[in-house]
Amino acid sequence: MGGGRRRVYEERQARVPEAVLWWQDAPGSAAGSGPPPVRRVLPDGCMDLIWMDGALLVAGPDTAAHLVRDRAGSRYVGLRFGPGTAPGILGVAACELRDRRVPLAEVWPEAEARRLSERAAEASDPGAVLEEAALGRIRAAGGPADTALISAVVGGVRAGLPVAEVAAGAGLGVRQLHRRCLDAFGYGPKTLGRILRMNHALTLARRGMPYAAVAGAAGYADQAHLAREVKSLTGATLGELTR
Repeated sequence: MGGGRRRVYEERQARVPEAVLWWQDAPGSAAGSGPPPVRRVLPDGCMDLIWMDGALLVAGPDTAAHLVRDRAGSRYVGLRFGPGTAPGILGVAACELRDRRVPLAEVWPEAEARRLSERAAEASDPGAVLEEAALGRIRAAGGPADTALISAVVGGVRAGLPVAEVAAGAGLGVRQLHRRCLDAFGYGPKTLGRILRMNHALTLARRGMPYAAVAGAAGYADQAHLAREVKSLTGATLGELTR
């Protein structure tokens, strides 16, 4: 890919429940072009299993934007697990990987991680290899874990419910809910709600909705509240992100 071309990003619904399979190409180097620009990966409540430059890594749930400087010509293939679903598949509490990127061998037994890496390296479609590995672990576990809890929490925070109501909907006390959320999402329900609301607002803004209308539709007190939250979580303004 030539150095003057923009990154190419594609995604599709994965065969894994509540997951998305995605691909991203970094531009190739060009003489005198300097280092690649920094890319801002926004928090979204998700975790990813990523095949990158011949290695597998796990991206934990972020509390703020993660800045990445791609190596020229790199290709990424990732399996993005929906909020709360990755720990039951990867076998690690989300809070242990919060704001971290770690080799898969630090999460799975080294031999198992190495075998998966070798299969991905030999495959014409590494994404299919990641999907099959995740599906195999779901089958071995007897199905997805904590689906009722995940549904109750995600639905509650997206509706803007107070934490006590979210806990009641999940059949838990507030403190117990917080502990369960740390394991499933990497942070408590308040932080999860902020992140999911910000992503909803960004989706609306990218569709062309005026910012004042976005604030109301996404549940912010006003446009200034929206602007503060976006800047706090991403380090950028809403205008910069929509451009």
